[in-house]
Amino acid sequence: MEMLMAIAGIQGPSAIAAGIILGLAALGTGIGFGLLGGKFLESSARQPEMMNPLQGKFFIIAGLLDAVAMIGVVVALIMVFANPLLGSITNL
Repeated sequence: MEMLMAIAGIQGPSAIAAGIILGLAALGTGIGFGLLGGKFLESSARQPEMMNPLQGKFFIIAGLLDAVAMIGVVVALIMVFANPLLGSITNL
């Protein structure tokens, strides 16, 4: 019974932390894409001849921005399904 309580004591906060990680990753990506898209449209409107070079840079930065969110998803999945903190309760 003590082992089950210890497992629950680790998995509960880990699930909350995973939810916070996913929420902040989505929020940061949404804000980043909004700023990036706005600046791209603004610069394209000011200098239409620079639209093609800026579009390539836009997609590169968009991919990097999305990769940061995917790293957050991977960390959250590791905390939920392969929690490294559960190894600390084997000494009980």
